[in-house]
Amino acid sequence: MFVAHCPGQVPRPIVTDADATGVAWLDLLDPTPDEQALAARITGQRIPTRADLEEIESSSRLFMEDDAVYLSTPLVRRIQDDFFVSPVGFVLMRDRLLTIRFTEFSSFDLIAKQITASKETYSGDEVSVLLLEAVVDRMADILEHLGQALDTLSRDVFQADQPRRAGRADQMLRSLLRRVGRSGDLASSVRDSLLGMERIAIFVSENKKHDLSEKLRDRMSTVARDIVSLNDFVSQISNKVQFLLDATLGFISIEQNNGMKILTVVSFIGVAPTLVAGIYGMNFHDIPELNWKYGYWYSLALMAATIIIPLLWFWQRGWLARGR
Repeated sequence: MFVAHCPGQVPRPIVTDADATGVAWLDLLDPTPDEQALAARITGQRIPTRADLEEIESSSRLFMEDDAVYLSTPLVRRIQDDFFVSPVGFVLMRDRLLTIRFTEFSSFDLIAKQITASKETYSGDEVSVLLLEAVVDRMADILEHLGQALDTLSRDVFQADQPRRAGRADQMLRSLLRRVGRSGDLASSVRDSLLGMERIAIFVSENKKHDLSEKLRDRMSTVARDIVSLNDFVSQISNKVQFLLDATLGFISIEQNNGMKILTVVSFIGVAPTLVAGIYGMNFHDIPELNWKYGYWYSLALMAATIIIPLLWFWQRGWLARGR
């Protein structure tokens, strides 16, 4: 979809060159090859493909070509408890901005509504700064949600008031481990997005061939400072994720030790009765209890005692009780 965002007008699709006349923001959303060709003809610039935007080298993400500034970064999109990463590209020209994206982002929709509801005239530079500000705000919202999710996860990991039933302990720990892993993946994806946004902010601010106005440069500096603070928050979250991962693995190790204790108890209480039965099952004529009237019951009682006494000893040491 190839649309134009104009002040005081609803976004309109671009079908011909005339539809883009005087438009400061051209938006390519999951474009077809025909729409990419139309955008290239209207702007006179090369339109990067998705493969181009997914390049990880800085020289491929930030560069100038003729009078246009090419910028790209991966962005996180969160839908309820799910998230994924999609590349976004910016082609900043003298009089307009072209964006290329392959999925909808709430920050782009927010700026589109703001421009639609406004009667002021926006330049391409102003739109680009607005988008960067909105994206950074969205990253902050995602990190805030992630921080709250980690607080809930921390309470679930360290819940000491609920007993862990033998049949459900492994299922609960598996669920906790998955949640910790997903939180770590989200934190890593947000860090990558913030790194790309930081590079864009620095590159645009320091680009001498495409100077921003003093007001926009100040706003871009504010965006850069916000990104630095969010990076610090991401580092804190990453440390917490690592701590929760270590704690969850520790509880898994405890559950495994409990299982080994049970196996040890079962093995131990099976050895002594087997030893007694083996002794009195020997085919020797001079066994003292061989002709004893109560020898059979004596051997049964002795085997029962070798089972009960170790069980009582293990019980007193707490080996037979499930951990909390």
